[in-house]
This record gives sequence, C-alpha cells and structure tokens, in this order.
Amino acid sequence: MQPYRHAWEAPLDTVQTSTMHHLPQVHEQRNPGMPLDLDWALSLQVNTSAVERRAATLPARRSVKKDYQAAWLLRAVSCIDLTTLSGDDTVGRVHRLTAKAKQPVSPDLLDKLGMTGLTVGAVCVYHDMVEAAVRDLEGTAIPVAAVSTGFPAGLSPFHLRIQEIRESVAAGAREIDIVISRRHVLTGNWQALYDEIVEMRAACGDAHVKAILATGELGTLKNVMRASMICMMAGADFIKTSTGKESVNATLPVSLVMIRAIREYQDRTGIKIGYKPAGGISKAKDALNYLALMKEELGNPWLQPHLFRFGASSLLGDIERQLEHHVTGNYSAQWRHPMG
Repeated sequence: MQPYRHAWEAPLDTVQTSTMHHLPQVHEQRNPGMPLDLDWALSLQVNTSAVERRAATLPARRSVKKDYQAAWLLRAVSCIDLTTLSGDDTVGRVHRLTAKAKQPVSPDLLDKLGMTGLTVGAVCVYHDMVEAAVRDLEGTAIPVAAVSTGFPAGLSPFHLRIQEIRESVAAGAREIDIVISRRHVLTGNWQALYDEIVEMRAACGDAHVKAILATGELGTLKNVMRASMICMMAGADFIKTSTGKESVNATLPVSLVMIRAIREYQDRTGIKIGYKPAGGISKAKDALNYLALMKEELGNPWLQPHLFRFGASSLLGDIERQLEHHVTGNYSAQWRHPMG
C-alpha cells in the first residue's frame, strides 16, 4: 500500500470497495431543536478572506488516486440524492430515475470492483412525482425526498406551503427539502425565520427536514452562517446550500461556513446535523473535494448518507466514467451511462 500525504487520502475507514455494502445502517438522534438564542446566533462572525483561502487550498492539494479514488467515488454514489426537478417531468422519467437509483453503477463495473449492494442515498422529486417514486422504491431502503414549500422561490402563501409538506409526507416522502424565506435573512428578521422552520418541522412529522438556504441569494457569508444556525435551532435535520435554480449554487467557501456552523451546533448541543451541497456539482473531482472537506472539518461520521448528501443528477454519470477508466484504462462516452 502506498503512503498518503493527508488523512483523507486513505481508504474511508474500513470502507474499501469490497466491504462498503456490509456497513450497518446508522441512525443518529434527530435534531429536536432548541429555543431561539439570538445572542449566540448574532455573535457568529465570518472571516471571509480566511474562508476563501482555506477553500482554495483543497482542490490544489487533492491527490487521491487509483484504488483509493475508486473507493471514495463509490462512497460519493451512496451519498447522492438522485434528482429530477424539471417542468417536463413525467412518471416515465421517474421510473427511469428510480431504476438508476437502485442500480447506479453498471453491474459489470461493480463486479470488477468487488462491490455489491450499492444504491444512491435518496431520490428527490416534486410532490406530484412522490407517489410514483415511492411505489417504484418499495422494498428498498432508498427514501424519497420531496422538494416543498413553494420550491424554488418559497413565496407561495404560508398555509399552502405547510399543506404541501403534509401532502408529500402523506404520499410517502421520508424527507422534505423545504426552502426558507430569504427575505427574513436579508432583513435580519431571525425570529420570523425561526418560527417558520419550527412550523415546517412540525408539519413534517417523522420525515426529516432538509432546510434549503439558497445561499447564492443571502448576500454575505455572515448571513449564511447565521441562517444555518437559526435553521438548526429550529429543528432542521439537514442544512442545504441551494435549490439548484439560483445563479450561484454550492461553492466550497459557502460549504465551509455551513459545515463550521454544524460543528458549532454539535459542540453546543451534542446533535449531529447533516449537510447537502446542491447545484453545479457535476464532476467526480468536485465530489472528491466535498468529501475531503467533510472529512477534514467534521470527520468520518459525515461521510455517511445519513449525514451527507449531494443534490445532483449528472454527477453520477461522470463518476461512472471515472470508475470505468479505473477498471479498463479507457474513458467511455457519456451516452454509455444513461440515467435509466
């Protein structure tokens, strides 16, 4: 085995390609939330230049290769929320997506990698497609996530947003990706943001809450930090960067700020909160950068799908191409790795 320069270049602890499917399902305590602590939230500051420098170092020194890279890419697949959120979505498209979710990498590649039982982390759809996705995934452990609350703008009447959550849960969604009201952040109305998330979490019941901050529209990294903390105080189980519909989506600096908010919250409460970067993550090398960031900042527990997800669709195709190159030495055409 070759030595590695950084801790994250090692195989994911006991997660080698031949043993990944034997890992037990892990279930962390759900975030119960806490009373709004504005003194704490407003004391949070961000050194923007330091954050940007830290984020810039990560891609520059990423050098995970060969079998290590294959293991990391397989782990990335297991953390994907395979997503279709288009105006022309059909039940047929959802059928193809769920088929891909159950078999995300071609069986011949997995066989050569000594790997079985690999699936994605979840399937993410609009409310109208929840029932079809749930039906397709019956008998598997793959949850269906529904985008909700007037996605992507979050500007529909509040009672309708709450009802949308309830209907998606009733249809079988086990995760709800809610969008926050950006105006509450931009105007500093933190009480309103807290109250909104509390009510949305109550409407979710047993379904996990993934709060989308739409970070590209929040103005500053300080706003991102404070909004992250308020959402966690209100009971969010995950915090997520973007809807994927903004002009600026997931970035490493924004991710670093949100991840450190998660660490701060865990230090105070003992509760682990999940993280989901979404939007613009389409290349395997991007997935490696985000996994490395999670390992370096939060540690191995956040390299599991119950605490980390990619919001993506095209990412999976590029990962398949990289895995085929690892096995055969050749890159294949994109059309050889369809979504279903």
